[in-house]
Amino acid sequence: MSLLVVCDHDRGHLAEASLEALAFGRPLAVAAGLELAAVVIGVGAEVASTDLAAHGADTVHLASHDLLTDFGPEAWGETVVQLVRATGAKAVLACGTDRGNEVLAQVAARLEVPFVANCRTVQPTDGDWSMTRIQWGGSLLEDATLSADVKLVSVAHHVVEAAPADSPAAGAVAPFRPNLDPSLSATVVVDRVVLRQGITLATSPVVVGGGRGVGSAEGFEPLEELASELGGVVGCSRAVTNNGWRPHSDQVGQTGTRISPEIYIASGISGAIQHWVGAMAAKNILAINIDPEANMVTRADHAVIADLHQVIPAITAEIRRRRG
Repeated sequence: MSLLVVCDHDRGHLAEASLEALAFGRPLAVAAGLELAAVVIGVGAEVASTDLAAHGADTVHLASHDLLTDFGPEAWGETVVQLVRATGAKAVLACGTDRGNEVLAQVAARLEVPFVANCRTVQPTDGDWSMTRIQWGGSLLEDATLSADVKLVSVAHHVVEAAPADSPAAGAVAPFRPNLDPSLSATVVVDRVVLRQGITLATSPVVVGGGRGVGSAEGFEPLEELASELGGVVGCSRAVTNNGWRPHSDQVGQTGTRISPEIYIASGISGAIQHWVGAMAAKNILAINIDPEANMVTRADHAVIADLHQVIPAITAEIRRRRG
């Protein structure tokens, strides 16, 4: 009997979120008395699975089919369902990213069992699982109990570090070929447009964010200069995208990108709960705001109560001065 961890990848490049799910799954599998197994689906699965043994996977199921050319929630969901039935798996875990939650929702509908999303903790107790999950964008923590023949759970993104196991597992490779109906290809990715190469908002170690207080699209130029000096990228709040100052791809928040940089410099951002959900995994937060009572200021690790239009250029100038 096993706990299956759905490992997301992009054409062979394993998602960091998948390693978070494995880190979360290791103690959970031990507590539940289950083998920890990974499932990697589609083209590139073999390459993406290279390091899964080091992260605790006793078995690595490699699913392949002519329809599995890229990500597709229906095809991936049906693949996981068939693997559950073929192996007798007792639980399925994924990271609570858009993809992870979407695939598990497909699995839940097809197996007709409940699915609990975005959990911070999970503890098996007498056949049931007790968990604390994130609700309302992080403003509410809900305690719940899951009773089902097959437990379906996603772990909230960034609640655990994607660290390898203390000692590697066997990582035995088990090829799997599902029987997929051609209709499932309707939601498989068939084309891509590269919006940005190199460091992205989701992966950057430094994010310089701007909110309504920046004042205009042109007002982001000093933020761009600072981000460049620090080797980071610029993000923004929803108010900024609503005003048309920055594209949606730059938005940090519940309906944007969730970030986890070493430092997030939040400039002129009030810190609504939706934005905080996207930024709260940052290792350090520096807030720059004229309002000492702003939510972002009160939640930040450090704060500068001043006009961002003076502070941001001053920081950039000091960095350049120290670098000579």
